[in-house]
Amino acid sequence: MNTVNRFEGGQDARMSSVDKIRVALESAGIIFIPENGGGAGVRLRKVDPA
Repeated sequence: MNTVNRFEGGQDARMSSVDKIRVALESAGIIFIPENGGGAGVRLRKVDPA
C-alpha cells in the first residue's frame, strides 16, 4: 500500500512495482486508455455473456 500511496502522491516508485500494479489491474479487467485528446483514462473490460 505504501507504494500506491507514493505513486499517487507523485513521489518516486520503482518501475518494477508500477509494472506489477499495472499487470494486476489488467488481470482484473482494467483497460488503460491512451491520451486521445480527451485525456488518458481507464475502463472495465466488457465481459461476453456466455
